[in-house]
Amino acid sequence: MRSRRTPAGRTGRRLPVLVAAAASLLLAAASMLTGAPPASAAPVTDCTQWGTTELRGGEYVYQQNEWNSEARQCVEADPATGAWSVTDASFALPTNGAPATYPASYRGCHWGACTTDSGLPLRVAELGSVRTNWSTTQVASGAYNVAMDIWFDSAPVTDGQPDGTELMIWMNHRGGVQPIGARTATVQLDGRNWDVWTGPGASGWKVISYVLQNGATELTDFDVKGLIDDGVTRGAINPAHYLIDAEAGFEIWQGGQGLGMNEFAFEASARSGGTAGALKAQYKNNDAAPGDNRIGPGLRLVNTGTAPVDLSDVTVRDRFSGESGATAYGTSCDYAVLGCSTVTHRVQPASAAGPGADHYLEAGFGGGTPAAGATTGEIQLHLNKADRSAFDETDDYSRTTGASFTDAPKVTVHADGALVWGTAP
Repeated sequence: MRSRRTPAGRTGRRLPVLVAAAASLLLAAASMLTGAPPASAAPVTDCTQWGTTELRGGEYVYQQNEWNSEARQCVEADPATGAWSVTDASFALPTNGAPATYPASYRGCHWGACTTDSGLPLRVAELGSVRTNWSTTQVASGAYNVAMDIWFDSAPVTDGQPDGTELMIWMNHRGGVQPIGARTATVQLDGRNWDVWTGPGASGWKVISYVLQNGATELTDFDVKGLIDDGVTRGAINPAHYLIDAEAGFEIWQGGQGLGMNEFAFEASARSGGTAGALKAQYKNNDAAPGDNRIGPGLRLVNTGTAPVDLSDVTVRDRFSGESGATAYGTSCDYAVLGCSTVTHRVQPASAAGPGADHYLEAGFGGGTPAAGATTGEIQLHLNKADRSAFDETDDYSRTTGASFTDAPKVTVHADGALVWGTAP
């Protein structure tokens, strides 16, 4: 049983590929990818290490991606339907290290090369629907997984290793292989039971893997967004990051011949209209003394979307440490461009406290609809302990020392209680 992939594993296989753009019709989301295929083309056989083949008019790309081996791997791909199969492979690597290869189809932006009409990238907090049809042929020998690899990045497109999270969906596996990290939970999503594995990748990025209990050979109209939402809730995926790419194939350690992709279809779309997911928080320190009896953050929200956002169900949380013995707090709004009468404020104990974050100052809104590209303007709040004793702000989770507004990933924004910006401790 392997415990994690080796460092070469997660850096070696993410090599850039060049994709020629080709016009094609976007498949109807309501029917989940059932449009007419492009004109038929002869099957393509590829036995190279890094070969790629455009599928379905460029909407998808097949990649050989033999990143940890130089043994022979041949695949026959049908450019019209997107189906492919491994026709020659006999890998023989130990299962306690990295796989030899990850032949896969992908859709989206992969190392800066984007397929046509994918709808990606999309900011996680703005996702409306993410679904897949995924059907495979599996064999009863060898050591491999059947894995979808979904990548998130802080920027819409990157030509290097994504700096966000790698989400893996293990539809099946055999031969004693297991995901990176350790099993940390079990969850039911879309009517199925999944083991959740979490751990760092070779270069430190976050990895969260969902392993389907009892396995399957296909997932039909499967709700991928349910897994993404679960990853956000667990703090593994930053809602301000972008979903840039989805890949589906087989990580193979041993054997491999006979494995095949019958269908891989992936559709992602944004919510309609302006959503709170387009909001980000900015912070400045209005009270530079870290040891007085007052905490005075300056906060504002920025609408990064393309439509106005209603703030009526939005809250902002600035996390701090109340130190031992503090039980009650007073809060006040000193100034707000929106008007202090429209801003609510209170201190709440954190349900899952982290270092420097056993309480949070929460601001809400009784009005306000910032336009696309606009801000709420500054909101100046302060809080005190009821006994007016001093704080030690040096370890407070959300605090920064800057006197001008900057993006604040440790100040969280919530819509109807759901996290849409920032990272909670």
